[in-house]
Amino acid sequence: MHVLKQSLLMMVFCFIFQMWLPWWTLVIPCAMLSYVSSKSGFGAFLAGFLAVALLWLGMSLYVDSATSSTLSQKIAQLFPGKSVLVLRSLMALVGGLTGGFASLTGYSIKNLR
Repeated sequence: MHVLKQSLLMMVFCFIFQMWLPWWTLVIPCAMLSYVSSKSGFGAFLAGFLAVALLWLGMSLYVDSATSSTLSQKIAQLFPGKSVLVLRSLMALVGGLTGGFASLTGYSIKNLR
């Protein structure tokens, strides 16, 4: 249950950061929240992975609904043989790994002392 609460909090802060800052700034709230509240390395990674993967998946679904799915279809056409579903999955994986490793870094920094 702690991982889910931490994931939701990370999702909120990552969303706020990404409204005005570049995409890579999501590492800041993930690392800071894991530094403060993570109890294990696996839990930290899982919380960061879930938070960012679900956030980016939700944001892509929102953009698709706002643009009548034309943006994702045009981007998927740039990659031969790729569908919109594969594109969304890869995007969620990249974001999830970024958030997961950022969270694991915050937890690891806490354990240095």
